[in-house]
Parts: sequence; structure tokens; C-alpha cells
Amino acid sequence: MPASDRYAARGHFSWLAAPVLLVVFIVAGFAHASDASDKSPAPLPALSISVLQFGTAHWELDHILHRGLDRHNGYRLELKLVANLPASRLAVTSGSVNGAVADLLWAQSRFQAGTPYLYVPFSSQIGDIVVPEGSGIRSVADLAGTRIGVAGGPDSKGWILLRKVAGQQGISLDDAAEVQFAAPPLLSQALKRRKVDAIVTYWHFAARLRGEGGWRSAFGMADLLTAMDLDRNLPVLGYVFPAGWAEDHRPLMDRFAASLNQAKVELAEDDSHWQRLRPLMGKPDEGIFQALKDGFIAGTPAPLTDQRIADLHRLLALTGADSDNLMPARLLYRRQP
Repeated sequence: MPASDRYAARGHFSWLAAPVLLVVFIVAGFAHASDASDKSPAPLPALSISVLQFGTAHWELDHILHRGLDRHNGYRLELKLVANLPASRLAVTSGSVNGAVADLLWAQSRFQAGTPYLYVPFSSQIGDIVVPEGSGIRSVADLAGTRIGVAGGPDSKGWILLRKVAGQQGISLDDAAEVQFAAPPLLSQALKRRKVDAIVTYWHFAARLRGEGGWRSAFGMADLLTAMDLDRNLPVLGYVFPAGWAEDHRPLMDRFAASLNQAKVELAEDDSHWQRLRPLMGKPDEGIFQALKDGFIAGTPAPLTDQRIADLHRLLALTGADSDNLMPARLLYRRQP
């Protein structure tokens, strides 16, 4: 074949082969993209929690989201902000969220009603007995003959503990004091107006009063635990999740607990995180801000041990739970090593 024909044939071949090669490359590209998509990471499991918009638990949950501690631990945290405690409890009992914040007595009552919840410790802060700075009230015995305001109602765990300790000292506060029950904000106002001599209130309301100045803790609820020969650092508040659901999602519970621990460590070690959280705390003045921050950190619960679980059971029995039907240890989450 003449050289010119050979060159022409080559050119004809190249002209025909180019589209074929292009198709091959395109198909290979699609196959590669398909392989890459097949190997993309699976979506992270979601964990939804109902929380009070201005509640103390929102501080650490917001920190988890801001720092990405949820994703770092292999899950995605979703918050449903609510205005009050009943709405938060309804959200978890109705199944619209996976979890919520509740106290130990609520978890026990659910267990006794046949709807158990896994209880993941959140805080050991129970509350304080607050009096004016110049008050002579410094002990349980000093409450005899005074006017006492109590946050919540007669079934408030703080009031029950206070009555128990007083009873050990031969004092019936129901008879020896004038008692009135009201919401914490109303009690704070009553104390300021000298309508009561002391209030038994939740820790963050006590912290706000102390931060304002002119008010002090006569003694704390933790002192009452000590008087009852119980560990002072018991987690009386926790995150609750339906027990059956939690059992089916145990790795997710472990991841959530790990992120909680990391958040508490970071908040305890670096004050700058608290400046970012300050708007969630109601933009308090410096004294109140410091009291809230310190109180939150002081409430970090110690890891549960057999002894602390036994003390929790004793606390439940002391506060009116059926001692023959206490929530079992398996429902009290222990931090993973």
C-alpha cells in the first residue's frame, strides 16, 4: 500500500476511534463516580431531645452543638426547645422526641407506672435554702418558728429531705414553721419583700439571688444528703429516654454520654465558652453570671458506682418511693470506660 494510503487509513482509524474512546472514558467516569457514591459515609444517627429554652441543660447541649461534639462522637444532636417542663415531658412521653430532662423522682414514678426510662445523669444540684445576708438562720434547727417558702409543692424532694432531717432532730417543720408553696420566681420576690424568712428553692434561682448580693445560702441540699448519710454528689437530675428505645440504641446512648462528659470538661476548664453561652443564661449581670457558672460546674455528677446507686435507691425510698419497687440499676446509666 502506498505510504499516502497508509497515512490516510491511520487518519481514518483515529477519526473513527476517537468517539469510541470518548464513550469508554465517559462510562468509566460514571462507574468511578458510582463507586465513589457507594462508598460515601452513612448518615449519622440522630438523637432528639426536648429541653427548656432557658433551662440549665440547654447550656451544655448548645455547647455540644457549637463544638461539634455530637458529630465527633458519631451522632447528630437535634434540640426541640420548649417553654415549660410539662411540654418537655409531654414531648418525650408522646414519642415526638427521643429524650428530655427530668428529675430522679419523675423517672421513678414512670417506672412504678410501668413505663421505665433510662436515666443518664445530668446534674447533682438539688437546691439551696436561701436567707437574707443578715439572717440568723444557719441550720435546720434555726428554721423552727420561721416563715418558709418552698418551691414546687409538698412533694418537692428538697422539702421532703428538709422535713426528714428536721424530724431526726425532733422538729416537725409542718407544726413548728409557717410554710407556703409557690413557684420559684414568686418565692424570690417574697423573700425580697420580707414576706418569708427563708426559701427552699432550685439551685439556679438561689444562685441568682446570691449573685445579686444581700442573700446567702443558710445551707445546701447537699448538706441534707450528708445528714442522711448519703453521698453528696448524687445525680438528682438526668436525661431520660424510653427504656426499650434506649436498649435498642445503646451505642447511641454511649455516644451521647461521651459528648456530655466532654462538654462538662470543656465548660469547667475554659471560661471563654461561658461568654458565648451568656445570652442563653438571660444575659445576667457579672455577679449572677459567675454564680450560675460556678453552680453549674459544681453540679457535675461523679460517675455512678454501686455505692452511689445504692444511695440513689435510699434517696428514692426516703422521698416516698415504694422501697419494694425501685427502678433497677440497669436503668441508671453508667459512664463507659
